[in-house]
Amino acid sequence: MSEPLLKVENLYQHFKVSRNFTVKAVNGVSFEIYPGETYGLVGESGSGKTTIGRSIIRLYDPTAGEIIFNHRKISGELDRKTRRMLRKNMQMIFQDPMSSLNPRKKIGDIIGEGLDIHGLYSSKKERNNIIGEILEKVGLSPAHAERYPHQFSGGQRQRVGIARALVMKPRLIIADECISALDVSIQAQVVNLMKDIQAQTQCAYLFIAHDLSMVKYISDRIGVLHLGYLVETGSTQEIFSNPVHPYTKSLLSAVPYPNPRVEKNRRPLLYDSSNVNYASATMKQVGDTHFALL
Repeated sequence: MSEPLLKVENLYQHFKVSRNFTVKAVNGVSFEIYPGETYGLVGESGSGKTTIGRSIIRLYDPTAGEIIFNHRKISGELDRKTRRMLRKNMQMIFQDPMSSLNPRKKIGDIIGEGLDIHGLYSSKKERNNIIGEILEKVGLSPAHAERYPHQFSGGQRQRVGIARALVMKPRLIIADECISALDVSIQAQVVNLMKDIQAQTQCAYLFIAHDLSMVKYISDRIGVLHLGYLVETGSTQEIFSNPVHPYTKSLLSAVPYPNPRVEKNRRPLLYDSSNVNYASATMKQVGDTHFALL
């Protein structure tokens, strides 16, 4: 197996709200992502999924732990060379496409901002060609570069967000709930688009989502997050066919079944975390790659 593109070890992310209260959003999370792989991160709202993504890309400064990306340590203080490498090779697709796009800028300028900062073109004509090609790749027209974000539908704005991430030709893309605000038919189009682009560019994805069926479709490996702890991780087949942790079983049992007769009589498994002490728990290996926090 090749060297991991991203290695996260014992990541902690705490937010001090007041002198006496600290929100412990992420606690000792560790995982790896390999080149060309999609790692799905699932869990309920408030479990810390988005916080992990923002800590990895350094929108937040990690409280503790080590993050290795592209053979370089990107946790702690960053020198100019490392910061430039990080900004060029790691990009993020945000959950809400409208709030993450500048309403006063045209789509061409939004997508081309990274090109401008890193000087990745030699002439204005080359810049326009790069932007036009990436727009076509995500299913839009080069003429759309002259429009503003409010002139697009939700699915089209999400494609703009994907184009903005892809134009830098990154090695890792953090997709934070990038399909949750879209209609089901548009979700399928966007996910298929991401898979096609991955096949062409061999980029890796950290795919953060609630929709387990979509995570199962796109992911090679999955991590299950609960209350800031990574309670189970393994291949997609292992997680869905042989879940070990009770929370994972409860999460999978809540997935709707596409048969009304079966769904009517189906009862989801309940999981009570009030008596669980994750701080004293340990990781248990099941098979070669399947781990659960027990």
